[in-house]
Amino acid sequence: MDFSALIARKQERFSELETAITSPDLFNDPKKAQEILREHSRLKSLLEKSSAFEKAQRELRENEEMAAGDDPEMAELAQAEIPALREAVPNLERDMQIALLPPEPDDDKDAIVEIRAGTGGTEAALFAADLYRMYCRFAETSGLKVEVMESSQSDLGGLKEVIFRLSGESVFRKMRYESGVHRVQRVPATEAQGRIHTSAATVAVLPEAEEVDIDIKPEDLRIEVCRAGGPGGQGVNTTDSAVQVLHIPTGRIVRCQDGRSQQQNKERALQIMRSRLLEDKRREEEEKYSAYRKSLVGSGGREEKVRTYNFPQNRVTDHRINLTLYNLDQFMEGNIGEMIETLYASDVEARLREAAQ
Repeated sequence: MDFSALIARKQERFSELETAITSPDLFNDPKKAQEILREHSRLKSLLEKSSAFEKAQRELRENEEMAAGDDPEMAELAQAEIPALREAVPNLERDMQIALLPPEPDDDKDAIVEIRAGTGGTEAALFAADLYRMYCRFAETSGLKVEVMESSQSDLGGLKEVIFRLSGESVFRKMRYESGVHRVQRVPATEAQGRIHTSAATVAVLPEAEEVDIDIKPEDLRIEVCRAGGPGGQGVNTTDSAVQVLHIPTGRIVRCQDGRSQQQNKERALQIMRSRLLEDKRREEEEKYSAYRKSLVGSGGREEKVRTYNFPQNRVTDHRINLTLYNLDQFMEGNIGEMIETLYASDVEARLREAAQ
């Protein structure tokens, strides 16, 4: 496929952005400035990949011509270069094709992650706490910031539910494939006879919505203040600081009580509500995607059993891409990068197939 015309248009756009980022008025509109800088960075990377691909193609042609020439010494030198170039050219072409794909609209956004204990009682809540710890460890090693927005503890240090915000670079791109049902197979701490139990927890990863993403009309909200309950440190049971927000058109309800003030809880509740409504909107758009892509990576729905954590065999399996890793002990310590990148690569492969149709 000839990408020259498309690359030429991208080069023109890059020149426009080069001019825009040198303008003294760039940051008059901070949001637009960020969009311009992100697009400039993406196009710069694309053009560098395109240049590398063209250079490798040119060198391959030149070496093939020299290898067929009359100068034995030059032919030998050229022949030695050809295998590496023949291997590099298709890889560089694929890198360029990936860079040409339109960016996913939410990839650069921060994420709100919701973990809830599923089937399995106390063991499910303990597993939910383990997943939360795993993602916190991953955040530490990836330079991401974790902010707990709401949590509900259970017995033995488990979590019935935890909602937290992850902020940093391209957070939603890193985390989007974690959504779904996570199943664990292990001997619970409460099991006296050493039997393996199967429990589950659900993970939902939502792109953090800004006010411009989702327009919530004030008349569509019912905001109630009530007394906080449950564990939470000093003062949690002495003030009417908990906030419950009802979105009347959809019936969605968000309750926050972990914040130190009524205003903080209100802001967090509205933040979660916007992200959930944006996720609803994204799911509707996702139905337009091809069946092939859905079968490869999945829609991220909570009803999908996406991954199994088998502790006796030190094995973690992602069922969407049939990938099994035998390093569950390290995985639970936050070393989930290989899984994330493999899921991302599978998604990109599906998008490339769609673009070629």
